[in-house]
Amino acid sequence: MVTPAAKRKAVAHLRDAFGMSERRACKAIGCCRMTMRYQTPRADDADLRQRMRAITQDRRRFGYRRLNVLLKREGYVVNHKMLFRLYQEEKLAVRRRGGRKRAIGARAPMTVPMANDRWSLDFVSDQLTDGRRFRILTVVDDCTRECLALVADTSVSGTRVARELDRLMIERRKPKMVVSDNGSELTSNSILTWADQSRVA
Repeated sequence: MVTPAAKRKAVAHLRDAFGMSERRACKAIGCCRMTMRYQTPRADDADLRQRMRAITQDRRRFGYRRLNVLLKREGYVVNHKMLFRLYQEEKLAVRRRGGRKRAIGARAPMTVPMANDRWSLDFVSDQLTDGRRFRILTVVDDCTRECLALVADTSVSGTRVARELDRLMIERRKPKMVVSDNGSELTSNSILTWADQSRVA
């Protein structure tokens, strides 16, 4: 399928190279003259594209939803559909992991945290004698290795995780950072919204 931009380029070539009129050039390639005069209402998004590339260079495993949260923090107002289109056009999609894991790029050494600076979230699971499975959310202080919370249930949603973290932050000082893997409960919209509202990295 020939894009409108390619049609405009073809008409311009016919006019420059063969001295055709716009009407005749459009007729020759089967292009509507309205296509030649169309002006896109889209604003210049070069700055947004550049910022998206910069963020994904630093956070390689972030998808467009997490990218949207980070951009909103910086003051960018962008529709999620437009962001997804730009995300695809810039080829920023997270590649599926396969085979042996290899380090990509230079990695900054992880600093040793002080008490209550960094919490780690993870899930462990087990099975009851009747066959039902249950999961346990664990929250650990990375400095003291103290287990701050154990939340056991047959299902622990992202909303439940956010609620438990809010409860912990009332009991203790808010950490500078909360780290986790890319489990579905820990990358849900509920957790992304919570991280944005709590201002936790």
